[in-house]
Amino acid sequence: MKIFQADAFTDSLFKGNPAAVIPLDEWLNPIIMQQIAAENNLSETAFFKKNDDGSYEIRWFTPETEVDLCGHATLAAAHILYQHLGYTGPEIIFNSNSGRLTVKRKDRTYWMNFPSRPPKHVPVPKILPESIGTIPLYTGLNTDLLVMVNDERTVKEINPDLSIFKRIDVRGVIITAESAEPDVDFVSRFFAPSVGVPEDPVTGSAHTLLIPFWSKRLGKKVLRASQLSSRGGYIECADMGERVGIGGKAITYLQGEILI
Repeated sequence: MKIFQADAFTDSLFKGNPAAVIPLDEWLNPIIMQQIAAENNLSETAFFKKNDDGSYEIRWFTPETEVDLCGHATLAAAHILYQHLGYTGPEIIFNSNSGRLTVKRKDRTYWMNFPSRPPKHVPVPKILPESIGTIPLYTGLNTDLLVMVNDERTVKEINPDLSIFKRIDVRGVIITAESAEPDVDFVSRFFAPSVGVPEDPVTGSAHTLLIPFWSKRLGKKVLRASQLSSRGGYIECADMGERVGIGGKAITYLQGEILI
């Protein structure tokens, strides 16, 4: 099988979020797909296969489990289709466990159309301040726990106790604040130890919560975001009501073969 690896949400190697991409003719046994993802040891491995109507089925695996939605690996898959597998259509349609997802290429940016998942306000979990070392300004929930803190510096310097995060019944925890930079609207970091990802470098799916949250808070429909992991990455954002636009660049790092 062919295997590709691309860095998503960046135009520079060794930045953004690396994802493995594996095109298939037929689905493998899920146990084999999980073993491949564990062997790759990246936050996500995307598998896709083409349907008769020209659309694609897509699935995503962390080193430990299959997940229902992943942004950066979807962006990476679109990049591989356009750059290496001869795809020329105006958009790519991916069918997934989270429904129909589309990706369009505009210049060098890939724009993903994902469902909007605004967080619903929830009380601060009692164990959260102990983990992050500060009392949040706001906590909201929708698959992930969104935690707004005082400022960008707090997001950068936070060193959470991931063992406590594992005790919170969510996929991951998003730490976010308004940006101090004039050309960036908000910043974030994303931690998901419960699915085998201690800290994700750049997380497209987290922005399905972040975009509606910050769009409402800042009164803007078009925003720019930065994820402050050690690798870092930039995300173009658009609030479209029930859907969100998540845009970013990608660059290929690796092409190879899997021998099974």
